[in-house]
Amino acid sequence: MPKRNADGAPTPGRTAALSVLCDVREKGAFISAALDKYFSEHNLPQIEKRFCTNLTYSCEENRLKTAYVLDRFLQDREALSVRLQLILEMSVSQKLYMDKVPDSAIVDEAVKLTRSSGAEGMTGLVNAVLRKAFTSLDTDFIWPDREKDRAGYLSVMYSVPRWLCEKLSEEYGDDAEKICAYRGQHYITVRPNRIKYPTSEAFRMKVLDKKVWDCEKALFLDAWYIRGASDISRDADYASGGFSIEGVSSMLAAEALNCRSGMQVLDACAAPGGKTAYIAEGMKGTGRVYAWDVYEHRVELIRAMARRLGLDNVRPVVRDASVFREDMAQAMDAVLLDAPCTGLGVMDNKPDIKYKVSEEQVRELTALQEKLLETCSGYVRRGGTLVYSTCSLLKEENEEQVRLFLRKHPEFRLVSLPESFGPLRDRMTDSGLQILPWRDGIDGFFIAAMKRE
Repeated sequence: MPKRNADGAPTPGRTAALSVLCDVREKGAFISAALDKYFSEHNLPQIEKRFCTNLTYSCEENRLKTAYVLDRFLQDREALSVRLQLILEMSVSQKLYMDKVPDSAIVDEAVKLTRSSGAEGMTGLVNAVLRKAFTSLDTDFIWPDREKDRAGYLSVMYSVPRWLCEKLSEEYGDDAEKICAYRGQHYITVRPNRIKYPTSEAFRMKVLDKKVWDCEKALFLDAWYIRGASDISRDADYASGGFSIEGVSSMLAAEALNCRSGMQVLDACAAPGGKTAYIAEGMKGTGRVYAWDVYEHRVELIRAMARRLGLDNVRPVVRDASVFREDMAQAMDAVLLDAPCTGLGVMDNKPDIKYKVSEEQVRELTALQEKLLETCSGYVRRGGTLVYSTCSLLKEENEEQVRLFLRKHPEFRLVSLPESFGPLRDRMTDSGLQILPWRDGIDGFFIAAMKRE
């Protein structure tokens, strides 16, 4: 735990966490991007960086639970400034989830943060509210009743919006609580450039063994879990194209294409390019991988990735994948549609996602997904493969989309996933594979491979 300052100033880690959370709440920034930005602009000791990161994620991950506590001791919490609300939320989050921090230190630092934020007149309120809340949490605080209001209980205890708890309960029954409760270990997942290092063992010996990182081999493919790496994107081996940062589930979506050398492949919604690179490397630099995205700045990310990895068979283009191109009709051996989605399968690693999704957004996304499937299927040649994937858990984005598509297109049929999926193949249904983080230990993804007869 960082040492408290004797000069009356709050600790740098708490100051940083407050600044980052303000960017998340007021500007809509994602936590990871806001943290990277702050750390690049401020020289913090490593212990303060770790404290800031833990506190930021804890506070955002448990936003609804801390708000529930504070609402018992404030008449109108939302009448306070966002900054003051965050100081109170950070304090309750430390009380609930960071047991090595004494209550007195939490309250004292909250008062310092309030004062340094120019709200001297609110220090008394902050002090009183936190002392009452902490005493109640230690003695008689009453949480929602699981039996009387299951959705309300899940929403508060795991900080998931109520409408989403209701939807997950409808679709997954008792497993909905496992989905909401899941908090996995946080690490960086990397994989070798498969052209430079054809085997995982070669990558370990020539790259990983030279690092001071804590490295663990993943269960699937050639992925490795990395801990203890500071700003891994600046690592010399990364910069020279030795490896990529990519989640296992993302790799599996590309693996489902079962690509071979010389194929013509389309990655229809490709940015930032991780799956594109996986496909291009698997084809040993042969054939063509057309990588589309609708925004120029995102396509530039794909171009930069291809340059870094030395992938001359990648063709990045700014293109709207929902608009059909007649000149490419049935011209592709394989098409990957990793469709825009709610992203709820990765809310453990990106806790801010769950607060940004709405029921209206789900309806808009499912309509877009259906249109993209319809359009992109037209590029698959006879005997070719179409893979549909999302990083969502909602069945209307996943299973229902595939069932609807197959009913409309009898020329396509669902096929088995490659043997490299290992035991995950046993979880396939008649509409694809749903990966669940709490059960499978990797990001939540849906993957369905279909072949045109």
